Amino acid sequence: MKIEWIGHSCFLVTAASGRQLVTDPYDISAYPDQLFYQPVSATADVVTLSHAHGDHGNAAAVSGDPVVITTPGVHEVEGFTIRGVPTFHDGEQGSSRGENVVFVIGVDGLSLCHLGDLGHELQPEQVREIGPVDVLLLPVGGTFTIDAAAAGRVQRQLEAAVTIPMHFRNRQCSFPIDGVDVFLEGKDGVERPGTSFVELTQENFPAGPKIIVLEPAA
Repeated sequence: MKIEWIGHSCFLVTAASGRQLVTDPYDISAYPDQLFYQPVSATADVVTLSHAHGDHGNAAAVSGDPVVITTPGVHEVEGFTIRGVPTFHDGEQGSSRGENVVFVIGVDGLSLCHLGDLGHELQPEQVREIGPVDVLLLPVGGTFTIDAAAAGRVQRQLEAAVTIPMHFRNRQCSFPIDGVDVFLEGKDGVERPGTSFVELTQENFPAGPKIIVLEPAA
């Protein structure tokens, strides 16, 4: 599969079959003074939305008449096996920012986990429900999600071989959140390929844990 970071928490996942899935497309018009990515202009067969906030819930930006998935449970769509796990956007059982759905996406024999705007460390039952994870799309910026320290603990909870950070401050996002370097401090296995995408298969999958920092495509 090919995983392309469009920006923020939005990724375009392309299966070997050519089928495509988009996660959490953002709407720059909802945050005109804080989000400076290009508008999402992807085409896909499936869209997953972890929650309905403007920087995650803009399914209308994705063309191709995709199936839009917003709920927990198991969904078999266009060759993707998608499992939604209910969580919260904050550490107060959703009382501050509401609910969040973690999506575990099975594609090309690998398991890709998108944590959305996870706002707390995982409970043991949530770890069990998420199950084995090969690739983890992990929010690291804090303030509106888990911060760098908590993100490191969640990373260890899920034991993913590949972690791709998302939802952090950069030149195209001026949210009051941390940059990725706060999360990376003291970490081993960090790679910066200088591209917006990575291609992973069962055959070329890394043997040891890696953190891959992508450049936004938009």
